[in-house]
Amino acid sequence: MAEQMMQETAGKAIPAGYKQTEVGVIPEDWSFYRLGDLEPYITSGSRGWAKFYSKHGDVFVRITNMSRESIYLDLKDICYVMIDAASSEGKRTSLEEGDVLVSITADIGICSYIDSSLDKPAFINQHIALIRFNHAKINSKFIAYYLSSHQIQKLFKGSTDQGAKAGMNLDAVRMIKTALPTLQEQTAIANVLSDSDALIDALEQLIAKKQAIKSATMQQLLTGRTRLPAFALRPDGTPKGYKPSELGEIPEDWEVVSLGDASQFINGRAYALHEWESSGVPVIRLQNLTGRGDEYYYSNLQLPERQYCDFGDLLFMWSATFGPVIWKGSKAIYHYHIWKIECKSGNNKAFLFYLLGDMTERLKNSSSSGGTMLHVTKEKMESTKSIFPSIEEQTAIATILSDMDNELQALTQKLEKARALKQGMMQQLLTGKIRLPLAVGA
Repeated sequence: MAEQMMQETAGKAIPAGYKQTEVGVIPEDWSFYRLGDLEPYITSGSRGWAKFYSKHGDVFVRITNMSRESIYLDLKDICYVMIDAASSEGKRTSLEEGDVLVSITADIGICSYIDSSLDKPAFINQHIALIRFNHAKINSKFIAYYLSSHQIQKLFKGSTDQGAKAGMNLDAVRMIKTALPTLQEQTAIANVLSDSDALIDALEQLIAKKQAIKSATMQQLLTGRTRLPAFALRPDGTPKGYKPSELGEIPEDWEVVSLGDASQFINGRAYALHEWESSGVPVIRLQNLTGRGDEYYYSNLQLPERQYCDFGDLLFMWSATFGPVIWKGSKAIYHYHIWKIECKSGNNKAFLFYLLGDMTERLKNSSSSGGTMLHVTKEKMESTKSIFPSIEEQTAIATILSDMDNELQALTQKLEKARALKQGMMQQLLTGKIRLPLAVGA
């Protein structure tokens, strides 16, 4: 891999003030090392700790707690162990603030940094290597970021044991290559990237909070448990109440209606292989709606107008993948496993979209499969009953939920930009292509 990196820069002019190394072109005042040259403490977790698993106790870090998106641990799904931290294995594998972790089996090369937020004692399993520096010139957070960079992730692939199962032994960990600026510059770079991670984490938490608020608001508004002020009172000013129905207590001015009476479900069309074209009208398949694929098939068949969908139409995925989608593309044909839903008079399409979204989990649980391949029939959907307010209240509810979605979309776009900015900063700062002002002359 080092030879490959040298070849990639062969024939390219090396800028003044830079030099070629096994980790690529770096500033002349940076040094090249293998981790073992820095004399760290390196070990891996113990095998056979399943017998120590517990519902409480000390945190037991697994690869599932590590992520390529961040050097900080994800502790939402925590495993605990009950073990004597003073035992030889406890001492050997216990974590300290400043430790660097690297996954060494299966999905190798995921790097994490242990900060003060992790309760101690904490331990690692056998699939993780622990790297601890006791060197005065090393900022271990910088090392964690450096090992997470795209350039070094390529090197990890060349350090694995050859075999059916990917793996990296501790000797290979010691041979991992790194470039080091001065401690001052290491710290400055680590702080900048850590600030980026803090922004990303704050945005993720805000999005999760807003999503939870939206879910709760949907539950309240779509069931009528909370009424919007404009629809909460009778003409005489008294609060509206509730009435019994086959679906339980519902607002007195709402009605129980089957989905088939509120809307029309139009079947998509199945295609034979010879009907696909390389150009023409795009045919929407499930993967085009879920984000799992952006490749379209095309058709030049002349179909009834109802077999086409336009921007803003309501579609529903009914097999394998489940749920409603508002189509945001141009005119297209929808495939067999998709229905187009047209609202009948007196109903609002956006309200129906949110209603179907709220019902999706119930529909999944009652679908014919009950397994990973979900399926619901058109007849079942049409006969499913729900409660509907007036079209005016439907429109008002849909507007509120749509505003929440727009806010979530804006936050998500901000998060994506923050992640992209961090990746760009890592690429520039960790290779020395951009030098921080603080580090000049260091």
